[in-house]
Amino acid sequence: MATMTQERAVRAPAVEAPTGGAPTGGAGDDAVRRHELAAFLRSRRERITPEQVGLVRGRRRRTPGLRREEVAQLSAVGVTWYTWLEQARPIQVSPQVLDALARALLLDSGERTHLFALAAATDPAPGTPCRTVTPALRAMLEQLEPVPACVQNSRYDILAYNRTYGRLMCDLDALPPEDRNCLWLSFTHAEWRSSLGNLDETIRLMAGKFRAAMAEHLAEPAWKTLLDRLKSASPEFCEVWERHEVVTSGDKTKRFLNPHVGQLNLAHTSLWLGPSAGPRLVAYVPVDAESRAGVEKLQQLARPGGTSQR
Repeated sequence: MATMTQERAVRAPAVEAPTGGAPTGGAGDDAVRRHELAAFLRSRRERITPEQVGLVRGRRRRTPGLRREEVAQLSAVGVTWYTWLEQARPIQVSPQVLDALARALLLDSGERTHLFALAAATDPAPGTPCRTVTPALRAMLEQLEPVPACVQNSRYDILAYNRTYGRLMCDLDALPPEDRNCLWLSFTHAEWRSSLGNLDETIRLMAGKFRAAMAEHLAEPAWKTLLDRLKSASPEFCEVWERHEVVTSGDKTKRFLNPHVGQLNLAHTSLWLGPSAGPRLVAYVPVDAESRAGVEKLQQLARPGGTSQR
């Protein structure tokens, strides 16, 4: 039996304790969901470095990523309660605590939605931007102009972008947030597709990279939903997907055909913002004078208002 001191130490104002003493195992759909939630929390915790959340690594760290007590500290949740979550104990967690965990674990919009779905809870702030896209990162995107640049995750969701990128392949501002995904647009959006100088090669490489990345996310609904959506909307994607190609890299120089400024030859660069499976800053640097003039003109044509964000 826990002491009174231990009980006080694990209490969190937004978490409800189960009735009947300490948590025990469960069965059925709830148990499956709890185990999926536990595995998801562990995977997200292990991918984050202490430096990403402002913590000191120390010399004796053996745990990959963050420790449980560090996640508990960052989200203002009792260590024991968080441990129970990762042990799939039958405890109820309020939306406020889930929101705190999503912020502490730097979840993007898709991961946040997945977290709340696994906990069978309603997200109190579904439009909350992920902490990966910090104000400093948004300022960096603006400073990179006229170079087109964006922040993507490994699922090809576009999390943030500057004005030039927002008009490079289509008007991203005009699209609903759920459609701002490079893979989806490459197979379904006519204007985006027409801007790709080598469409066949591009979609083949993207599908191969998506398959390679998905190997680590096979059980995650956000990934399965995107895959099912692509299969339903694009016979072309189905044909490419059935080839079972796995690609980890491709040509770094891209050719774009923009209807406003003509052909642009741009060097593709990715800067990882954390572990390689996480988000990355993607920039397209002009490789010749004509392309440089083209992106400068594109910047002038772009809508005012600075960086757009998903």
